[in-house]
Amino acid sequence: MTTHVTIIGAGLGGLTLARVLHVHGIPSTVYEAEPSATTRTQGGLLDIRDYNGQLALQAADLMDEFRAIVLEGRQAMRVLDRDGKTLLDLPDDGTGGSPEVLRGELRQLLLDSLPAGTVRWGHKVGGIRSLGEGRHEVTFADGTTVVTGLLVGADGAWSRVRRPLSDATPEYIGISFVETYLFDGDTRHPTSAKTLGAGATMALEPGKGIMAHREREGNIHSWVMLAKPRDWFEAIDFTDPVAATGRIAREFDDWAPELTALITDGETPPVLRTLHTLPADHRWDRTPGVTLIGDAAHLTGPNGEGANLAMYDGAELGKAIAAHPDDIETALTEYEQAMFPRSAASAAEQPDLHEVLGEDTPHNLLNRFAGS
Repeated sequence: MTTHVTIIGAGLGGLTLARVLHVHGIPSTVYEAEPSATTRTQGGLLDIRDYNGQLALQAADLMDEFRAIVLEGRQAMRVLDRDGKTLLDLPDDGTGGSPEVLRGELRQLLLDSLPAGTVRWGHKVGGIRSLGEGRHEVTFADGTTVVTGLLVGADGAWSRVRRPLSDATPEYIGISFVETYLFDGDTRHPTSAKTLGAGATMALEPGKGIMAHREREGNIHSWVMLAKPRDWFEAIDFTDPVAATGRIAREFDDWAPELTALITDGETPPVLRTLHTLPADHRWDRTPGVTLIGDAAHLTGPNGEGANLAMYDGAELGKAIAAHPDDIETALTEYEQAMFPRSAASAAEQPDLHEVLGEDTPHNLLNRFAGS
């Protein structure tokens, strides 16, 4: 008898796993803490790469649906200096292997591909208890419980499912983002919009930078990157958007106004995103009946790989379960033995933010693009 799969977390990884299982006729239930799919904005553009994210979508039989939501031209890249001078301008010629989609649209695509009732919203995990022989009891914040023979943690950086497997705790990397949006940029913010390229734009100096993406309908999604200790950000009152924006903007006082306007003209309150990582070689002993995917397993700083790896993990785990539906331990062993070195290699190969914001930025970035 095939084990029903219990997945904690309705992010891209958990939903990809549920979809691949569904393709193979294997039932699953996804428990998500948020009350609905529309509770919060799901983030900005993702470049879905042909060597992992797209392979996951192929396994999920969703490539046609994926192509329908691709934003053409968004693989373009522009690098500016602090005065707004263009240092690099790479167009999107249509040959790149990482088309851009909006995270929220990709998540909805996955949700729509699942049978009704697969995702149970409003189920925040309170605790997990091993019952032996690979079975686990999950207790939710409302006091309800579920017992499962296969538990998968797809619950992100602060995973509850990770706790029975590993003592590893995410650590702050010394860099944070502050995020905002400018809507209908070409009409409402023409000077800043003109400064941006067709896709991603970055202006960098050692220890800080401003980045922006063009999204749908002329909307501009912008971030400040600052290498500051956590207590520096804790001293800013983000419940006062005007004061918080002003404090962040002061770090860029001598930058071109069309760049700083990406901060000061924000139409949504600034949101602080503190960045954390797990050790690059994070792993755990094989534990019957439970495993992890995505950030729960291998959290890194933003490098373009996180969502792609989460989806690939989900697809690979789903395929392993389908190959061994009556031998879950063999499926989990095969998945983990491939996942551990894969995630460690990805972390080693991708530039991290300390490199991006290092002493020789932006020249290190320009050299990287020149060599690609």
